[in-house]
Amino acid sequence: MSDYDDILVSIRRITRAIDLQSKRLVKASGLTAPQLVIMHALRREGRLAPSVLARDVALSQATVTSILDRLDKAGYTRRDRSDKDKRIVYACLTDDGKNKLDEAPELLQSGFLREFRKLQEWERTQLVASLQRIASMMDAEDLDASPILEVGDLHGDK
Repeated sequence: MSDYDDILVSIRRITRAIDLQSKRLVKASGLTAPQLVIMHALRREGRLAPSVLARDVALSQATVTSILDRLDKAGYTRRDRSDKDKRIVYACLTDDGKNKLDEAPELLQSGFLREFRKLQEWERTQLVASLQRIASMMDAEDLDASPILEVGDLHGDK
């Protein structure tokens, strides 16, 4: 097998592991990985305009808006207008959203996080740079950085 075959097999294994973890997340919490990423960002920042949130989580604004619509409908987030400028809307977590997030499993497999944290800083930097280069070689720089396979209702209802 050639070295590029080894790379492609590794990418397929990573993709499969992400898919399996995404399915575990949905089964355990009823939330997708992108929904959880957005909720984590809102907890970290307090409240964010959807455009800022989109940049923060590396998703398109349209994707973030669609996810926020579902999270709002489920009662996990809400959108409030700015007191100073009514044209500005902020998204924030509700108490139900904070509780749901506390109950949700980790986004990444705990084994990966544990091993990644053991690496020295130069190794982590090298891994990030290598993966970014692979994404670039695959013309994937402009794709949403999320494992969204299907955009559907929060509870699976169409």
